[in-house]
Amino acid sequence: MQQTNPIPPAHGRPVMEWLAVVLALVVGVPAAAYFFQERLIFFPQPVAGVPRLPPRTEPLELTAADGTRLAGWVRHAERTPAPALIYFGGNAEEVSWTLADARWPRDWTVVAVNYRGYGKSEGAPGEGALSADALEIYDAVAKLPGVDPRRIVAFGRSLGSGIAVHLAAHRPVAGVILVSPYDSLVAMGRTHYPWLPVGLLLRHRFDSAARAPSLAMPLLVVVAEHDAIVPEARSRALYDAWGGPKTWVVVPRTDHNTLSGPDGLWDATTAFLERLR
Repeated sequence: MQQTNPIPPAHGRPVMEWLAVVLALVVGVPAAAYFFQERLIFFPQPVAGVPRLPPRTEPLELTAADGTRLAGWVRHAERTPAPALIYFGGNAEEVSWTLADARWPRDWTVVAVNYRGYGKSEGAPGEGALSADALEIYDAVAKLPGVDPRRIVAFGRSLGSGIAVHLAAHRPVAGVILVSPYDSLVAMGRTHYPWLPVGLLLRHRFDSAARAPSLAMPLLVVVAEHDAIVPEARSRALYDAWGGPKTWVVVPRTDHNTLSGPDGLWDATTAFLERLR
């Protein structure tokens, strides 16, 4: 009797290969997101030629508690004693270019220090380090000659909004200005990566919404009409949670990266600061 070879299972090997690919994706993508998240959040920028800074501007250098040296600038007000603005920029921003804008109010001292790893600041960025640095920057600004320590305002843009809110929760700032802010990076991650377990993976959470209800100082929020990076819902969630008086301004015909081009941001900033005075 002739023996026949058994028929192998149809497509058995391709199925196993596909399962291996799926498993690699399910495990590998979240693992990569966890271990390389700093590269997804922070984009350090060098000083690629400092622009022409306004008059009365001079370098400002600080040494953090862990010995890391931070570098930035202070543009002194025309008259003293003066109130002060401390600026915290976006995740891909070297702050000298923002400080060079001529529309900063001249009767306010403006301080902008590059994050760790940005510009000439040493170290590597991370939520804990940047939040601690913000407190040290505030303490140094409050001691600057010619600065009225009772009138210091935190100004945060995009990523920097989370740092400005942290500062407001730990120091007596007179007001807070947030441009393209978000409620938390966890909420932002879920918005852009709904298929990732962001809440489990994210180490740098910048949870501003959790701090907002306890903050009673005046708030100005300025958003772009068309922002695909920080959707209006994320900014509105933080705004709605704020415990103090607040103002919401939309700059028409702008997006996340063009928001500071028109005068709308600067007009709103000037009006807000005048009310604080």
